[in-house]
Formats: sequence, C-alpha cells, structure tokens
Amino acid sequence: MNRVSVSSASAVFMKSLLLATLAFGSAAGAAEAQPAVAKADPAKGATLYESGDAARGLPACLSCHGANGNSTIVANPKLSAQFEAYTHKQLVDFTTPQRNNPVMSTYAKMLTEEDKRNIAAYLAVQKVKPGAAKNKDTVELGRKIYRGGIADKGVAACASCHGANGAGIPIQYPRLAGQHQDYTLAQLAAFKSGARANSAQMTALSQRLSDAEMKAVADYIAGLR
Repeated sequence: MNRVSVSSASAVFMKSLLLATLAFGSAAGAAEAQPAVAKADPAKGATLYESGDAARGLPACLSCHGANGNSTIVANPKLSAQFEAYTHKQLVDFTTPQRNNPVMSTYAKMLTEEDKRNIAAYLAVQKVKPGAAKNKDTVELGRKIYRGGIADKGVAACASCHGANGAGIPIQYPRLAGQHQDYTLAQLAAFKSGARANSAQMTALSQRLSDAEMKAVADYIAGLR
C-alpha cells in the first residue's frame, strides 16, 4: 500500500471516529436533557382530592367520589384501592377522544401530569368500602358470566382478567370488587355503544352481552370482596 492510500485510510478512520464520538455525545446529551420523573406524592394527591385547588379552579374530587374515594353516588365510581397505574391511565384517557366525558374530561385537562400521578397514588392506598348485590333473581346468572363467561357467544369469564374476587391484576386490569352496579352497567353500555373506546377488548366483549346479562354481571360484581 502506498503512502497516499495509507493517508486516505487514516483520514477516513479519523472521520468515522469523530462522527461516532459526536453521535454518542449527542445521545448522551439528549438523555441528560430528559427531565427526571419525580416519585408520585400521595400527600399532595390527598390535598387535591380533598380540597381541590381554588387558584386553578380545580374542584375537590371528593365532592363526586366521596371521602377516601368511597363514592356514595351510584352513578360515580368508587375509586379507593384502585391500582395507581390504572387510575392514572384513565385520567390521561379523559383528555383524549377515546374517553370523552363532559365532567371528567374538563377536569382531567386542568390537571398536570404530576397532579394525575399524585391523585392516583393517594387513591391506591385508600381502603374500599364493600358493596352488595341487590337482585337475588339474577345473582346466579351474574356469577356464571363473571366466573365462566358465555362460551357460545364468545364471552370470556370476567374473572380471567379481573380475578376471582374482583381484585384485578396490577397495571393490566382494574379492581372491580364492590363497585356500584349503576356505574359498572353504565360503563358496559358505553363500551357497547362505542361512547367509551379506550379498551378494544371491553368493546368486543360488551357487544356480545345482552342488556339483561350486563345488568346481572354488574350486580354480581358489586357484591364481590
């Protein structure tokens, strides 16, 4: 190899090394530029939940969802003991077309990302008050659907995702035990109609259920604990 070839090869090598160094430096700089995500603060979440923030026009969550997330209004869900990640996801989803709600969408859009995480963290450690099934005539149907599904309609057992006692599976599937019948039924109906579109799985399953079947399983869920 002649001297010119060696020099050219060296120049190419040095250029490649320089580009690699610059690329690494840019990547490292970008990583350093990413803001650290602060750990969720349940205490701050409690303040927002219980008192809101008048300066920002944020109402107190408890006015609709009750003390410690134990709603006494059957149209509004109990939020106590719900998985932190699930509650956070729903607050985010309320800011999208997939879960549009006149009240919650307005409220969720007023919350910062930190607010959402703090409220979710607070609710996750609250103790839920148990509910009860009300219709003795449909409890058995609700139990069969929840525990075994409806094979000929392609309806999977609710328990396969939400647990035998409705405790759910962290991150993936929410806790359902003790939830108000009216609220659960309303959500199944919303999934069925497409009004709520943030779970393709629930949309598909609810469309296979009759109104009577939805009422039965919603009532059964209320009595789980």
